[in-house]
Amino acid sequence: MNLIRLLPVILSFLLLGAHFYRSGNVVLTGLCIAVLFLLFLRRAWVPRLFQILLALAALEWLWTLYGMAAMRIAWNQPWTRLAVILIAVALFTALSSLVFRSKKLRATYGSKSP
Repeated sequence: MNLIRLLPVILSFLLLGAHFYRSGNVVLTGLCIAVLFLLFLRRAWVPRLFQILLALAALEWLWTLYGMAAMRIAWNQPWTRLAVILIAVALFTALSSLVFRSKKLRATYGSKSP
């Protein structure tokens, strides 16, 4: 079932939406939820769009890591655990774009490239 294959992508966008919601950015929260409905379109451009968005999302996690770690360092607070968690989330987000390389999802979206 494609829903199970797409679960990492869905989870990545839900986490990103929660991140934006916590920072008070309701517009980006809504966009994170709304963009998931594009997964229902069976178009060849959908996987490429999601791969780009997931790469940008991973960069957002790394940017957040930079800002929060700098703040904690300035306040002389521990920041290592924060860094490990946010790097793991960034990696999960970036690697979730690889689900579109599966044969079943390539067939679903009609993309020819590996």
